[in-house]
Amino acid sequence: MKARYLVPLIVFLVIVGFLAVGLKLDPKKIPSPFIGKPAPAMDLPTLFNPNEHITTESLKGKVWLLNVWASWCVSCRAEHEVVSRFAATGLVPIYGLNYKDDEQDAKAWLHALGNPYEANLVDRSGNAGIDWGVYGVPETFVIDKKGIVRHKVIGPVTDEIVRDTLVPLVKKLQAEQG
Repeated sequence: MKARYLVPLIVFLVIVGFLAVGLKLDPKKIPSPFIGKPAPAMDLPTLFNPNEHITTESLKGKVWLLNVWASWCVSCRAEHEVVSRFAATGLVPIYGLNYKDDEQDAKAWLHALGNPYEANLVDRSGNAGIDWGVYGVPETFVIDKKGIVRHKVIGPVTDEIVRDTLVPLVKKLQAEQG
């Protein structure tokens, strides 16, 4: 008779335990399988000069950021001012990955809001985004001198993220021997 009431109680307590743990998780802290691994190979044309291609290999030897964005992305507009201020510091080159966007819309967006990027790589099909494990835009990756992905920001970059995470990490990586 007691087992009849004990089993549902145990099941209920297990479910409550899983819910409690789940509620404490931060959805922006999705672990990336790329952290600590080489950046995915890419060879993409630039937005303003399609004959110019940038490769992952060509960026080795320096610390750099890859900011995945699109003109249709509301959150990208929200983070653009922060990315622009960060780029203006000159601390680290920031490359844009224009994701699944219309070329003219992307150019108009950058013309209207400013272009903080060293260069914008075009990923019209979204295949490069898939290779990088992009869940959605915006996302930002920090890559070290050896071409290893060291950090990923999911969602808009904020002033707090720049100050508390990106700046210290970039300075640390730049101080390391390449």
